[in-house]
Amino acid sequence: MVQVAVAGDVAEAEELQEILRNAGIESTLQAQGADDPLTVLVPEDSVEAAQDAIEALSDPDDLIAEP
Repeated sequence: MVQVAVAGDVAEAEELQEILRNAGIESTLQAQGADDPLTVLVPEDSVEAAQDAIEALSDPDDLIAEP
């Protein structure tokens, strides 16, 4: 699994997962600690499609981490 985004909280992470789910892309969330940002991970072969889906359906102010 490869990181495609970082979410500041659970609500943002779930919103990103919903965007990816609607695009037909499987994703998982990962956090290092309880207060750490959540990392959104997708299969390596879906990275480009996931980035495109997030960029197309997110607000321009959202932070999208570059791998």
